[in-house]
Amino acid sequence: MRKVFTNGILRENPVLRLVLGTCPTLAVTTMAVNGLGMGIAATVVLVCSNAVISLLRNIIPDRVRIPAFITIIAGFVTIVQLLVKAYAPAIDEALGIYLPLIVVNCIILARAEMFASKNPVLPSILDGLGMGIGFTAALLLMGSIRELLGAGTLFGMEVTAQFLDPMVVFILPPGGFFVFGMLIALVNRLTADKSKIKQEFSCMGCEGCPSSGSCSARAQVQTGGEEK
Repeated sequence: MRKVFTNGILRENPVLRLVLGTCPTLAVTTMAVNGLGMGIAATVVLVCSNAVISLLRNIIPDRVRIPAFITIIAGFVTIVQLLVKAYAPAIDEALGIYLPLIVVNCIILARAEMFASKNPVLPSILDGLGMGIGFTAALLLMGSIRELLGAGTLFGMEVTAQFLDPMVVFILPPGGFFVFGMLIALVNRLTADKSKIKQEFSCMGCEGCPSSGSCSARAQVQTGGEEK
């Protein structure tokens, strides 16, 4: 259960590892609050749709499973959209068309097809929650960086405007792609499998080691020493 929940946060982050949902990621992260709003809305839809699809997994025929999944997801997206319109109209206006487009968000469809339709309810809920938290964290981080560097503010409050001129490029599409790429590289580095790296170096032997010239162990091998 713990692995199912934590997978989507870092190791299988839907945005920064699986590179899903790129369109809303780049479009709504010009401000931190927009990324947070989009992430929360998608998380609610993910958890609810995963739960219902898991409950109905033995009832929905295989031939119509994708249309059935989309219908279930659309119902929850409609509920979320109406709630956002009623209680957070500013967020609704900022997200625009990307809020109803959660219906066809590939992250939600992928989890429905790959996990919820094959697993019991509780793991499906945890999977949706973990993926939603990972999606929200990625959007919030990206939105915070772009807003901070591009406008000198964070959640609308001035932070760096007094001592650093805003770099408007960061709230434009090129800046979005740059921040997106840097975050992907960082997460790839953090989640790199160290055992594989060790194995690669061990397969190279002494010749592949960057410190082979000054290595005492190699000198002992070459001179027939007992220690290796």
